[in-house]
This record gives sequence, C-alpha cells and structure tokens, in this order.
Amino acid sequence: MISLSEAEKISTLALVHTPSVGAVTVRQLISYCGGAEKVFKSDYKKLIKIPGVGEKVARSILSGSGLSFAEQEFQRCNATDTALHFFTDPTYPARLKPLYDAPIVLYSRGNFDFNTYRSVGIVGTRQISEYGKMVTEMIIRDLAPFAPLIVSGLAYGVDIVAHRACIKHQLSTLGVMASGLDVVYPAAHLRTAKEMQQNGGLVTENALATKPDFMRFPARNRIIAGLSDVTIVVESAKKGGSLITAEFAGNYHRDVFAVPGRIESPQSEGCNQLIRDNKAAIFTSVEDMTAALGWGTADQNAKIGTSPKHDLQISFDGFTQDEGQVLSLLKQKGTMQIDELSWQSGMNLNKLAALLLNLEFQGMIRSMPGKKYSLM
Repeated sequence: MISLSEAEKISTLALVHTPSVGAVTVRQLISYCGGAEKVFKSDYKKLIKIPGVGEKVARSILSGSGLSFAEQEFQRCNATDTALHFFTDPTYPARLKPLYDAPIVLYSRGNFDFNTYRSVGIVGTRQISEYGKMVTEMIIRDLAPFAPLIVSGLAYGVDIVAHRACIKHQLSTLGVMASGLDVVYPAAHLRTAKEMQQNGGLVTENALATKPDFMRFPARNRIIAGLSDVTIVVESAKKGGSLITAEFAGNYHRDVFAVPGRIESPQSEGCNQLIRDNKAAIFTSVEDMTAALGWGTADQNAKIGTSPKHDLQISFDGFTQDEGQVLSLLKQKGTMQIDELSWQSGMNLNKLAALLLNLEFQGMIRSMPGKKYSLM
C-alpha cells in the first residue's frame, strides 16, 4: 500500500508530466482542488472551470497517462537513490520558491544543501580561453573562505572548470542539468559528475532518461540563476546561454557580475556588452564583489533565514498592518531578499517596493546590495 504522502507526491509528479500542463497550471489545479490527488478525482466539469484549464488540459489529466508514468518514475527514483523535492517540501530550495516559473519538482543526487547561507552561479562560454580558465579558478579559490554553494551547468568550458576547481578547493558544487540525472551530458564529464556528488551533487527538473534537447538548456539556465544569490559571467560570446542566465538573474532581482575582457576577444563580447548595458556590474575581484554584496565571513555555514536575529523590541504602533508584517519578518529572519519578502508576506513586488521605501525613509530598515533588507 502507498502511504498518503507518497500518493500525493505521485499525483503531483503525474501533473508535472501530463502533456499540456505547465508549472503555473499545476499550482492552480492543486490550489483549487485542495491537493494533487483530488485533481485526479475531480470530474471534467469541475476541471474546466479552473482558470487556465481548458478542454485540452482537462482531457489530458483525466486520461490517466500522467499517473501511470508517475508511479513508474517514483519507483525508478527509489531504486536509484534519486531524491525528489516538491515545491511544498522543506527540502525544496528556498531561493526558488518565490519565483513565478519555479519547477514544481526537482530531481537530485548527491550530498549538498540547497539552502546554504550563500550561493554563487558561475557561467560562461564553452570555448574558454586560458584567461577565462585562470579567472574561473581564481574566483573559486578566493570564494572558498565564504563557503558558498557554487552552481553551474556541467557544460564544457567555464562550467566544468568551475566544478573541478570546487572539488580541488573542497567547495560544495551543484551541476544543473538539461537532461535526466542518468544522462550526463557531455558524457566526457561523467567522472567529474560522480566526484561532485561527494560534496555537492546534480539537480534537474527533467524525468529520468530525458535526453538533453536544445530547448531544455534555457530552462536549465533559469534554475542556475534562481538558485544563485549572485551570478558571475566569466566569458561569453555575443550570443550564448550565459547571457540567457544573466537575463534570468536580472529578472529575478539577483546580482550579476561580468568579467571584462579584451575588446577584440570573441569570448569577451558578451561580458563587455553586459557591463556596457548596465545589466551586470564589472567583476574585478572576489574581494570587491563580496564588499559590494555586503558579505562577511561570520555564519558561513548558516542556512537561509538563520542569520542572527534582532533583540530589539519593536512597537508596531503607528504602522499599517502590511508594514508591521514586513517589520516582523525582518525581525525574525534578520536579512531578507525582496523576492523572499514578497513570497513570505504575500505582497506583489510593486506594492512591497513602495512599502520598503517608506519604511527606509522612516529609519526603520536599511537597504543592502542585492535587493536585500534588514532592520536598522
């Protein structure tokens, strides 16, 4: 017999892998029906009344094809030590939860914590130069005292240099894949992928046995950006996947840095363009970057939300209910990024931004680099 929690997970997995059903629709279905299991117990008339669910989606759900696949997939994951992280689970990445396009479920293997206190995405061209290799290795070496989780894409070039440097310096590193966990691409990196799982791991939103089709790489890039507090683009051509990652990071209100390069170098065109267009800050050193981000060296291994709490007693008299809620969250959490504040408070970003500005004018909070806020 399958326990209720397992049944709910299987039903959620079934929705994710049902044709024509996207992540936003999955959330709608679960919200309106009161659970993933109840979605499959709903009738056609009820389903088509849910916003975003039309006749095609309702028929696709009720065909049962997703459930059949999910039951087999769940068994395959258990048999291969593949962990499943559903968006309602405590193990799901806190950095992804507030994002509108976050995956409903992630597959992972390895030994790592999504919710480390700091995380850094490092991306760049597959055609890495000796300069790019030197800079990537320097960044990893100089980041080691801060103990961040290093996130990249396991690809040729900058990605694999970053992962291997992490292994050398004993930094936890996470490879985000555009395939299933059992389809390491490129195959030449299989050995490194196995080594990474000792102090780090692999993660994907794709089902086991999924091949790395071209369309899956931009989707992979959004996860790299979403899992990272800051993304560093080391080298990039004028067009490339790392520029897509930088674009996602900017849309998620995350910091982006780009390493400048020679103006005649094709590998540096993308980085120079990001800096020129004010889409990235110029990267000069880890010391300068961490100073701009307001990083310290204390509590390096603390989880998100466990930074030292304020002991001061705050009176909420004279504040609106929304202002009091934000002040309470900051008192509890210490320092919070605006996306996390939005998710925790339930306020949209426009309303929250105005409210934060007002509280800053009142001397109640301070703004920090990276769109982070804390009490004064």
